[in-house]
Amino acid sequence: MTFTTQDSEQLAARGISLAAAEEQMKAFKTGFPSLTISSAASAGNGILVPNAREQESYLAAWENYLQEEHTILKFVPASGAATRMFKNLFEYRDGGEETEFIKDFFAHLEYFAFYDELHKLMQAKGISKSEGREVVSLLLDDMHYGQLPKGLLLFHKYQDGARTPALEHLVEGALYAKNKKGEVNLHFTVSHEHKALFEKHIAENLAAYESRYGVLFNVSFSEQKTSTDTLAADKEGAPFRDKNGKLVFRPGGHGALIENLGEQVADIVFIKNIDNVVPDRLKEPTIQYKRLIAGVLVSLQAKAFAYLRELECGVSEAKLQEIKAFVENDLCCKLPEGLSGESLADTLKKKLNRPMRVCGMVKNEGEPGGGPFLVRTDKDDSVQLQILESSQIADKSLMAKATHFNPVDLVCGLRDYKGNQFDLKQYVDPLTAFISQKSKDGRELQALELPGLWNGAMSDWSTVFVEVPVATFNPVKTVNDLLREQHQ
Repeated sequence: MTFTTQDSEQLAARGISLAAAEEQMKAFKTGFPSLTISSAASAGNGILVPNAREQESYLAAWENYLQEEHTILKFVPASGAATRMFKNLFEYRDGGEETEFIKDFFAHLEYFAFYDELHKLMQAKGISKSEGREVVSLLLDDMHYGQLPKGLLLFHKYQDGARTPALEHLVEGALYAKNKKGEVNLHFTVSHEHKALFEKHIAENLAAYESRYGVLFNVSFSEQKTSTDTLAADKEGAPFRDKNGKLVFRPGGHGALIENLGEQVADIVFIKNIDNVVPDRLKEPTIQYKRLIAGVLVSLQAKAFAYLRELECGVSEAKLQEIKAFVENDLCCKLPEGLSGESLADTLKKKLNRPMRVCGMVKNEGEPGGGPFLVRTDKDDSVQLQILESSQIADKSLMAKATHFNPVDLVCGLRDYKGNQFDLKQYVDPLTAFISQKSKDGRELQALELPGLWNGAMSDWSTVFVEVPVATFNPVKTVNDLLREQHQ
C-alpha cells in the first residue's frame, strides 16, 4: 500500500520505519499461522514437580548463587491503569444500579486499605456511607483511583499504615533478590503520564524500607517505546484514520516490553505482574518458590554453560549424546531425528546458547484457557515448551487438556556463557502476533498485538516449567478482589 507524506511524518515521529508499517498492514490481510501443538504440558510431561530433596537442592543453589558476584533484577510491568479494576464502580456512579457487586463493596467498605483516606474525605465533605454514588465519586475522581495505575493504589493494611503494590514489590525484592552487597535492584515499566508519580512515591518511602530490611534499593523506571506502537486497521484491512485523516496507532501490548527487558544489564531477572502481591503474613510461599525456581534456573544454566565450553573444544559422540539428553530431558527441547556428529554439535550449541527462563505453573482449577504447551517449531522441527494464549490455539479441544496455567511468574537468564548480554529481539517469533477487535469513536477497528512478553516474545528461549502452589497467585482484577482473604 502507499502511505502519504503526512503518514510518513507520523511514522517517523514514532520511530517506525516505512518498511515496518507496510509489514504491519500486510499482516491484517494475511493474518498469522496457527501453531503446531504437540500436546499440553503436564506434570512429568514438560512440567517439573520437584520432590523435597530436589527442592532443598535448588534452594541451596540459589543461596550459593547470591553469595557470588552477580547482578540480580526484579522486573515489574506496571504501566496499566486500574480503570478495568473499577468498571463496576464506574457503572454504578454513572447509572446508579445497585448490583450484588456494589452491595458487597459497601458492606465491606471499612475493610479496604484505602478506606481511612476515603473516610477522611467523606467527613471533610459531609458525605455519609448511605450516599453511595457520592462516595464512589470521591474514590474514583477526588482520589483519582479511576485513573491511577494499580501500582499506586492502597492494597493492604498494616499497623503502621497501608501499602501499595509498588511497595510490596520492594519488600519481595528484599526477601529473595538481595545480592552479596545487600543491594536490591528493581525496574518498573510505567506509562509516561504516571512516571513522575511512581518516582515520587518510591522516593518518599525508600529510606524507611531500606532501614527496615537492611538493604540498599536501586530502583529504575522505563516507558514502553512509541516505536513499538502498531497501526490500527479498519474492517477491510486499510489504515484506520481519525476524523482528521491521520493514522491511528495503538500500544503493541506487553510484548513491546521485550525491548525494555533487553536493555536491563543483569544476569538474572525475576518477572512478575504488579498486582500479584500479598500482605507480609502470606508472603512465605511466594518467597520460597521464587527462590526455588531461581535455583532451578542457575542450576540448569551452570550445566548449559559447562557443556558449551566443552563443545567449543570438540567432544566425542558419547559426550554429544550426553549433552543431547540434557537438552531433551532437562531443558524439555526434543530435537529432530537423525542428527549426529557435526550437525548434532551445531544444533546443541544453538539450543544451549540462548536466553533461559524458568516459569512457575499453577494447577488450573477454573475454566480451561491458555497455558503451557509443547509446540513444534517450523524453524528446525524441534519440539519445545511455550506459553500460549487461547487465541493462539486453533484446536480448542486441546485447551481442555491443559492442567496448568502461567501466573506470570518467571526467572530469566539474560547472559551467555561468555558473560555477554543476549540481544532478546533475536529470539522473538514475529508470527505469534495476533489481531484483536477494538473500537474508537464508535467505529470498529482491528488492532495488531505484538507477540506477548512471556509468549511469542520469548518463543526461542530455553524454557523450563515448574509447578508452584496456587497460593503464589493472587491477582487483583476487580476492586472487590481486595476483600479476598489473601489481601486482608
